[in-house]
Amino acid sequence: MVPQLYPADVPLPRERAKAPYSPAEIDGFLALADAQPATGRRMRAAGLVCLGAGAGLIRAGLRDVRGRDVTARSGGLVVAVRGSRPRTVPVLARYHEPLLAAARFAGAGLVCGGADPGRRNLTNPLITALDGGAGLPRLDTSRLRATWLRDCAELLGLATFMAAAGISCSQRLGDLVTGLEPAGEAAAVLLLGASGRP
Repeated sequence: MVPQLYPADVPLPRERAKAPYSPAEIDGFLALADAQPATGRRMRAAGLVCLGAGAGLIRAGLRDVRGRDVTARSGGLVVAVRGSRPRTVPVLARYHEPLLAAARFAGAGLVCGGADPGRRNLTNPLITALDGGAGLPRLDTSRLRATWLRDCAELLGLATFMAAAGISCSQRLGDLVTGLEPAGEAAAVLLLGASGRP
């Protein structure tokens, strides 16, 4: 055995996070949603943007949300996510009004439209309606989630904490929180989605 002849360790490849949208791009998508010709299309398109960038939902979590799953409580707005990873997600404050309007419009129906949340292409017509307007990039639900993650990290002061702690890898963060219990709904809303109103 000659150790110097072994190949060097190669870092494992990992998928990079998608780039978040800028606040101006989100404003552009919401403006395009508001400019849709039919009320239903306006509400569903705004709901898609708000559920993605305001609550971080993608895939089935995004498709399965019904109007009644969006509730004003605990000093903010929350979304009850069903399915394999059920949870309650506080909605970031800037998305409260358009999401609440979309949820009220949907009622017991799906916020993003359709009758069957199992349909994989449920959001495609909405994405197409918001595509290419005013020099905006293509709408991508993964980028909407990345926007939510970035905005939450900013609210939490995560970059400041990581810099102070000398942490550069999120895996270490996962290790650090092992065994810690998440706060309840009211504390999560206060931290991530408080409306600023009593």
